[in-house]
Amino acid sequence: MDNPPSPAMTVSEVDDQLAAFIKSGIYRFGNANAFFIDPVRVLNRCYTRFRVSPSTYYSRFFPTLNNSSTENPQNAPKISRKRKRRDKEKKKGQALNPREQMADRRHKEVRLALLEAHEALRGANQLLETLRNLRNDGDKNNGGSISQESELDFVELGSVWQAPLYEIILKVHEDDTSVGNAGVESYSRRVAPVFDNLVANDGNSDIEAELLDHKYILPKQSCFYMSDLRQIHNLVPAESDSGFNVIVIDPPWENSSAHQKLKYQTLPNRYFLSLPIKQLTHSAGALVALWVTNREKLRNFVENELFPKWGVKQAATFYWLKVKADGVLISELDLFHHRPYECLLLGFSQGKEMNCEQLLGLKTIPDNQVFVSVPGDYSRKPPIGELLLEYAPGLKPARCIELFSREMMAGWTSWGNEPLHFQDSRYFLESEL
Repeated sequence: MDNPPSPAMTVSEVDDQLAAFIKSGIYRFGNANAFFIDPVRVLNRCYTRFRVSPSTYYSRFFPTLNNSSTENPQNAPKISRKRKRRDKEKKKGQALNPREQMADRRHKEVRLALLEAHEALRGANQLLETLRNLRNDGDKNNGGSISQESELDFVELGSVWQAPLYEIILKVHEDDTSVGNAGVESYSRRVAPVFDNLVANDGNSDIEAELLDHKYILPKQSCFYMSDLRQIHNLVPAESDSGFNVIVIDPPWENSSAHQKLKYQTLPNRYFLSLPIKQLTHSAGALVALWVTNREKLRNFVENELFPKWGVKQAATFYWLKVKADGVLISELDLFHHRPYECLLLGFSQGKEMNCEQLLGLKTIPDNQVFVSVPGDYSRKPPIGELLLEYAPGLKPARCIELFSREMMAGWTSWGNEPLHFQDSRYFLESEL
């Protein structure tokens, strides 16, 4: 039996909120500083002719045809016996070292906000019912994850001597409305170097692209620059008023877990000190959003070395709380070495035209805000760019860039050594017109 809606919301308001979620992919909880995100719905607003396949996005934490549990055993992260034993020892009162004590203190400070967000989700019965069906939402394919062996290895391609010769073919869709050809689809083909080059889709519709017999889908009004870290300075604009107002960064932090899964290459943390954040900042300033793990050593590095080197003043912390298809957390909330959440550190980079008073006058970002979602593929972050725009300094529309991107968004520039990773056509379905 469904629980009654919150006293602050009528049944009609709950229905309106769910209808808004179906359209936008974002569900705001009225009684908590939190919201739920369906990344597939959010991403699909970037496309017109194609849409993201729910069954390939949600390759984990959903039941498969041959498995009735809410977790795909082949793709869900596994917690080693050694780690479980270590966590149990912590619970028994084993003394924590200073770094672990600080990590535990941070966890306790945000624990209530995380619990309130989870309780809000568990109390939103209509949303929970929708959540259980996210993977099958209009997707007749209901397949599993895509085989890594069949994908292009952009890191390897970009490192060989032939890299400057590789070209991507953009098939720009055009409707032929001339008499006698009404409704006939036609394409114009544009060829461009795929590495160390800004490749753009300036149109209002998504387009197909081809590279070495592989097909990719580029969202409307988007562009990417595929290169290694040594070439990122090519993105620095000649004039600061052509810089970026929102800079999202998802670095491949040094991480033993990532090495074990062999999903992507990582870099030593000190490499990121060289990122030209100040040079990429718009003259009116920029909101900087940095994804970090829960390792205290990393948090200490970011707060005491990285942000100061970049010239970023920290403003708030958001938390991504991860749940399964039934709304249950992917791991115990207090599991010491495997928290079911990740952190997004937010700060401001001062632009050349900004003075200290203007920096202090920026819109306050609510701290400890929580967004909840079911995780997609390993290390694939939910698309939260839209939720950051209201805090972006400068004029609208904001200029936005994601660094170390593995996915593209409409209206954004995506930089990294594999920004086309999740643009492979096998992650998409053709829209039903």
